[in-house]
Amino acid sequence: MSVESPAYDLRNHAVLPHDAWIEARKALLAKEKAFTRQRDELSQARRDLPWERVEKDYVFDGPNGKESLSDLFAGCSQLIVYHFMFDETEDAGCKHCSFWADNFNGTEKHLRAHDDAFVVISRVPQAKIDAYKKRMGWNFTWVSSYGTDFNRDLGVTFTQAETENGSAVYNYRPTELPDTEMQGISVFYKDAEGKVFHTYSTYSRGIDIVNGTYHFIDMTPKGRDEGDAPQHWVRPHDEYPA
Repeated sequence: MSVESPAYDLRNHAVLPHDAWIEARKALLAKEKAFTRQRDELSQARRDLPWERVEKDYVFDGPNGKESLSDLFAGCSQLIVYHFMFDETEDAGCKHCSFWADNFNGTEKHLRAHDDAFVVISRVPQAKIDAYKKRMGWNFTWVSSYGTDFNRDLGVTFTQAETENGSAVYNYRPTELPDTEMQGISVFYKDAEGKVFHTYSTYSRGIDIVNGTYHFIDMTPKGRDEGDAPQHWVRPHDEYPA
């Protein structure tokens, strides 16, 4: 499916002979390498960030019944959580989070081999999660935080009043939001004594890094080509024309 958009015009784009193109590519490569080194430095700063102790007892519904946050580590010392937007009045999850989730199948075993558990969490009843997960053909672990404060405490669930008056604190600043549920990623660590710590959370464009599809798109001439309407073209993968 091609997506036409006036956001980026490829007409009259520069075209060079091969040798000149190689020189232009090498100049860009130098910038890419510098960016990679900066990203490594940022990753180290992320690891160096102080932690906070998780004192509250959260209980989730999932394929294994009732599970605590500690249970979700499943034998690993580290836990990665993707906060998946899901309106409890709907039967389908957020189309944007669905775009991200299409990148998750197959990652869980690799992460587990590196001592990292991975789980998707939504604030809707587990039955809705199971039905949508089956529809989309996903096999990653996905549990329900419905009836808990987990999403609220991790900064991805807000009241209607907060979204309307701009007092919702999302991505660490007050902002107006389009929904009462938002997306994000949170990371936790469990020590040898069983104490659980919240080590990191990221929201908004911070979750871009886990969407492999977008990174492929970023390599193309048109790029994301979304103009002022980010992800206007995105649908659950079973809703695109054949």
